[in-house]
This record gives sequence, structure tokens and C-alpha cells, in this order.
Amino acid sequence: MKSVQILMLFLFIVVFSCKDQNSKTEQSSSKKWYKGNLHTHSYWSDGDEFPEVILDWYKERDYNFMALSDHNTIANGEKWITIKNDSMYQTAFKNYLKKYGEEWVDYKIDSNRTKVKLKTYDEYRNLTEETGEFLVIKSEEITDKFEDKHIHMNATNIQNLIDPIGGTSVLNVLQNNINQVLEQREKTGVPIMPHVNHPNFFYSVSLNDMIQLKGERFFEVYNGHPMVHNMGDSVNVSTEEMWDLINISYLESNKPLMYGLATDDSHSYHQKGTKWSNAGRGWVMVQADTLSANALINSLENGDFYATTGVNLDAIEVKNGTYSVSVLDEPGIFYKITFLGSKKENTNPVEFKTVEGTSASFKLTDDILFVRCKITSTKLQDNPIEELLYEMAWTQPVTVTE
Repeated sequence: MKSVQILMLFLFIVVFSCKDQNSKTEQSSSKKWYKGNLHTHSYWSDGDEFPEVILDWYKERDYNFMALSDHNTIANGEKWITIKNDSMYQTAFKNYLKKYGEEWVDYKIDSNRTKVKLKTYDEYRNLTEETGEFLVIKSEEITDKFEDKHIHMNATNIQNLIDPIGGTSVLNVLQNNINQVLEQREKTGVPIMPHVNHPNFFYSVSLNDMIQLKGERFFEVYNGHPMVHNMGDSVNVSTEEMWDLINISYLESNKPLMYGLATDDSHSYHQKGTKWSNAGRGWVMVQADTLSANALINSLENGDFYATTGVNLDAIEVKNGTYSVSVLDEPGIFYKITFLGSKKENTNPVEFKTVEGTSASFKLTDDILFVRCKITSTKLQDNPIEELLYEMAWTQPVTVTE
């Protein structure tokens, strides 16, 4: 009963705050765009680098916030790792020791093997954070299974560790873990944001599973891991098509819109290429008034963000019944702006309009259920996966008030 009450309260809040053409107004000049990645791994689970090295990598590339979302841990307590004998990892450790110094690095030699004590969340956050410039958000990838299905979801701004509790089906496992996140949010009064990770990873989470979820507002429309099948296959839909089908169903059921994230899901920091899960492939740009976990999650839940693999936007605006988008263009690069969504009483996604250029607008007529925008450039990604070769961006869907 408690879980049901929490879910009903959460759904009431998000439905009340859900954006439509009347409530999504011109963005405040006091707000800034903040760049961040919500899905990253380190030595605390199956990543191959120290947390502070990873955070500094992103910080040096103008990210403003990061969530190290290691599997089933929030980087508390004591953990030692053994450096592999491979010269690549031995060299990386020497560089780590040289950069951070003997006073910071806690290590020992045991049977000719180098063992290093990992820094906790509080330690690596305090080292790397800069007020107003760089934020480290506590996060966990709640990693569960049902039979041979891999069921992963992130909890951003988590306060206490959540252990996966399993379930009787893929849907039941997902819902049980979402409920745990929402229960912690209710208990602590802290905004904690669950999001479903890479549904096409081993094709574990189906469209039908996603449609039946309660209390979930986010999933990864793009994930930079080379094994997640963003584009689907001849049998399974792409994550982007899944996104539209989810929202058609959600709105028919009076549920709030599902928003789409882009993330790295980075694990590999020493080898680069299409078969490695590298950093820098996907991120979100969030418009918020301050660089804080509360402000960022509030903006994410309001849809004040876009997902991208490289395209930067200048403005997104819904005003006077018109949805407008403009791109921060690069010399010699061309852009295609496409408005997509669905019409009312239509079960299929629709491509409404495509414009070639750096800005476009679309009139929101009464027969439209929702609309979003996809921007594709002619610039090749530096390190692409699958056949997603060119830099892209996705804005969030908005509804049209009856």
C-alpha cells in the first residue's frame, strides 16, 4: 500500500508539472546551459580507471556535472583493486601516482602486485568539485536480472544504497526497483531521479515493458556502449522509435511524457574505438538557474534539456503555439531539423516537417498529440558506435493542450 501511495503522489506531481504549449514559455535569461553525463563507470565496479581521473577528464572537456553510476555501489567503505600486469595499466597507474602524489594515493606492493585503495565518493567529490563550475552527483546503477535478461536503471542523486530486489518478470523487476527509488525520494525529501538504461542491451527490456511502467519519466534514447543496439534490428525497434511509441501509449493512459537522455555509459579509458565503451559520446545539456543536483533534476523533470552526441543548440522555445529550435552552427557544417511526434487518435509516429538550416519552427495544431525535434548534422562523430556516424541532438517532447 505504501508503494502505491508513493507512486500516486509522484505521478500527481509530474502530471501537474508536465509541460504543454501554454506552460513552456521563453527560457529565462537567468538560466544557463549545463553539460553533464549521468551514466559513467569507474574501478568501483567494471570501469578501468580511478574515479578522480575520470572526473578530471570530463572537467577538462567543459562538463559541468557528472554522475559516477557504478553497479550496485555508491562508493562508500573500503575497496582495494589490483593493477593488471599489462603495461598499459601499469603506465596508467604511474601517471595516476605522478599526478595526484604519494600523499593522495594509498597503495602497497603485495607479492609483486600493486594494490590501490579507491577513494570514496566524498573523497573524490571534495577533490574535483568546484562551486558553480563542476558538480559530482551521487549515483548508482541498480543492476538486476530476470532469467537471461539484463535489467539496469540509474538512480541520480541517490542518498543511500539500493540493493536490487529482483522480481517475477522483467517488468516486475523494473517496477520493484523504480519503487525503491521513489520510496527513498519520499522518505528523504530529496529529488532522486530514476532512469531506465539501454533497453536494447541484449534486448532485455521490451516496448511493452516500458509502456507498463509507473512512475518512470526517463530512459536512454542514446547510450554510447557498443553493445546496446540503439538502432534495433529487423525484429526489435530502435530506442528512438520506442520513445515515440511509449509516449503515444503514455498520453493515451493520461501518464506524463517520457523524456530521452543521451549518456556515455563509459567503462574503457585506455583503449579507444568502436568496440570500447568510451567517454565523450553522449551527454545532456540542462538549462537551470544554479548548478545543483536539486536544480538540475527539477529542470530535467520539466523537460528543460536536450540530449546530444555533439550538436549544440542555441535555443528551444515553445511560445504562442509555435515550437522553435535554433542551432549553434559550426562553419562548414550543415544541419537538418526534423519535427516528429504523433497526431491524436493515431498509433503511429509521424515525421511532421524537415528543414535544412540552423533554425526552424513548427506550428502546434490542435490535432497533434505531441511533438519533439531531432537535429542531425553533417559532422562525423569523433568516435561513433553502430551506424550512428553523425552528430545529433534530440529535444524533449511537448504536448498540445486541448
